[in-house]
Amino acid sequence: MTKITVLGATGFAGGHIAAEAASRGHELTLVSRSAPQDAPAGARVIQGSVLDADVLAQAIDGADVVVGALSPRGDMEGKVADAYADVAARLAPGTRFIIVGGFGSLKDEAGDRIVETAAFAPEYKPESLELFSAFERVSATDVDWTYVSPAGTFGGYVPDQTRRGEYRTGGDAAFYDADGQSVISGPDFGLAIVDEIEAGAHVREHISFAY
Repeated sequence: MTKITVLGATGFAGGHIAAEAASRGHELTLVSRSAPQDAPAGARVIQGSVLDADVLAQAIDGADVVVGALSPRGDMEGKVADAYADVAARLAPGTRFIIVGGFGSLKDEAGDRIVETAAFAPEYKPESLELFSAFERVSATDVDWTYVSPAGTFGGYVPDQTRRGEYRTGGDAAFYDADGQSVISGPDFGLAIVDEIEAGAHVREHISFAY
């Protein structure tokens, strides 16, 4: 059993990661500004902002793995990179830090960062750049980090959230299925993250999950 803290536990990614981890018997601490409506049984719930030093200290104390699933929106706009840098500075030696990033942090076939290309939707650019900034700052530390980019089509807006029980793992370059799509459901992304927590196969790497 691993002690896992999920920051942003009421969000789309954080909620699915928490559900998958709970189903495997891991010890959970869930942190969010709003109280989770469907927190797994037995989970420790901390309601508050990770920008509050006392909340953050309580949340990561004793954790084996901290998962950052914060969204750079609302009152967290422009603050996620700072928050994650603070987490990294506070972690005890040997504690893993897994950050859920964005698709835009990946590279295209030309080796260009997708968020910096004309093909990337401008309305999502600030969020993607904020998450990539988090990657740059945390990866420069000596923390055992893993930065994970989900598929390009990922989120609560996707109608099909079937748990297939499968996924593929890539590096920091985007990859696609036979139909040229980059997709993964919330449940299968949660599956992939918890598999990585248990296996520890990609420490200090930027990886991606998609079908």
